[in-house]
Amino acid sequence: MSARLDPRRLGMAAAAPLLAIVVAVLVTTVILLVAGDPVGAVWSQLFKVPLPRQIIAIVNAATVYYLSAIAVAIGFRMNLFNIGVDGQYRVASFAAALFAGQGWLPGWLNVIVALLVAMASGAVWAGIAGLLKITRGVSEVISTIMLNAIATFLVAFLLGKTAERVQGSNATNTKPLPDDSRVPGISLDGIIATPSRVYGLIVLAVVVGFAYWFVLNKTRFGFDLRATGRSESAAVASGVKVKRMVLTSMLISGAAAGLVGMPLLFGQDYVYGDTVQAGLGFAGIAIALLGRNHPVGIAFAALLWAYLDAQGNGLQITAGVSDRLVLVIQGVIVLSVVIAYEVVRRAGIAMEQRRVAAELARRQPATEGAAA
Repeated sequence: MSARLDPRRLGMAAAAPLLAIVVAVLVTTVILLVAGDPVGAVWSQLFKVPLPRQIIAIVNAATVYYLSAIAVAIGFRMNLFNIGVDGQYRVASFAAALFAGQGWLPGWLNVIVALLVAMASGAVWAGIAGLLKITRGVSEVISTIMLNAIATFLVAFLLGKTAERVQGSNATNTKPLPDDSRVPGISLDGIIATPSRVYGLIVLAVVVGFAYWFVLNKTRFGFDLRATGRSESAAVASGVKVKRMVLTSMLISGAAAGLVGMPLLFGQDYVYGDTVQAGLGFAGIAIALLGRNHPVGIAFAALLWAYLDAQGNGLQITAGVSDRLVLVIQGVIVLSVVIAYEVVRRAGIAMEQRRVAAELARRQPATEGAAA
């Protein structure tokens, strides 16, 4: 238990993401100075306390980002780069919206089955890349990127065939969800003075995060997954069927990706349309890296990402700077986090070497005295 609560280990774990954020702030400041933009006004806008309604928006956005990052992290722990979360959640969201919109089942039963449909659809789409890897040796990076493009056009085509036509509107959407299949939001009015509500399916993100931690750290499958990700040859020597693990991991990652759009579908949009939010899968990659593939670290990284998105909306008005600056900051964080992890890793090794050397030096006189 003491090893888990070692302040030094906790400090080293937190040092890399904090260092990445500091580097991002410094680099962005330099960019602003070179461009002649108001540095003080920009950081004042980004660091000011969000309004109550913005806090709810941040939590809601972080919920979606969290699910996306968990889907990516599952692959990362297996040393697989599932770049296809964006396509997987598009396919899954469309399938779930198409099913739930029919209203074949009552209330919560319709919601639960639609969630299962989404997971199955995401798993099938990710499984294509998994099969290509284990049967033909195709890199999952290449196949998932290509599947993203295919998913975008395939869903657009199917949406055009199944869309519910609304008279007097150019919107292209699936049939709206029945009223009893819409998940009510959670009011925080007693804590934050705002009528805005947190997505009811924030509970789904909590369950997914706990399941990810439990399976990865408390089950034989999680041990095999981590072992295969660290050393495939060692995993083979210990009896792990690597090809089966690759396919299973891609299926699970795709199933998690299928849940990414569910808080939006059941808690906000109630339809799948041609205005569906894009880029959630790619944001999940950065958030998983920043959170070090740990469920708690990913939660903080998702909140940071959502916070920057929310605060960046006012940059044009308050500082006269494009809100695209937030993308620059997020991009710099992604680049700097890799460097920061390596710096912290080497610093940790050096500290451990000095500790061992000091311990050996302390024991040496006692050993020599005993020999005399």
